[in-house]
Amino acid sequence: MITPVEKLVEEANKEIETISVADAITLHADAHHVFIDIRDVRELWREGAVPDAVHAPRGMLEFWIDPASPYHREVFAQSDKKYVLFCAAGWRSALAARTLQDMGFGPVAHIDGGFSGWKEAGGPTKSVEPPSQKD
Repeated sequence: MITPVEKLVEEANKEIETISVADAITLHADAHHVFIDIRDVRELWREGAVPDAVHAPRGMLEFWIDPASPYHREVFAQSDKKYVLFCAAGWRSALAARTLQDMGFGPVAHIDGGFSGWKEAGGPTKSVEPPSQKD
């Protein structure tokens, strides 16, 4: 039997740190926090993004974090930072935060309500344009 995704998210939320949108907006200006946007790039083009957030697509996140991976990104090697993940609504980021925690990566948290909640609360956003198509 397939475990419903809602149950997986509920279980993840019991084990990870969840930050409210209001607290996340306050933390956004704190240099000790790195905001990680795990949404698909098409979501950024369509909805916009949080200024200064690092885009790390959900499908590559573990590979970019693992220092032994050929895909490792240096932005994830800052041990003095807390990483705050978000997606559109908070489900993918909850699962991702739990996975990163299981990998031994951290400190890590996620934003309850995701980018949708961020926008609704008046958090700063910016437009993201798709790359231009050359003929």
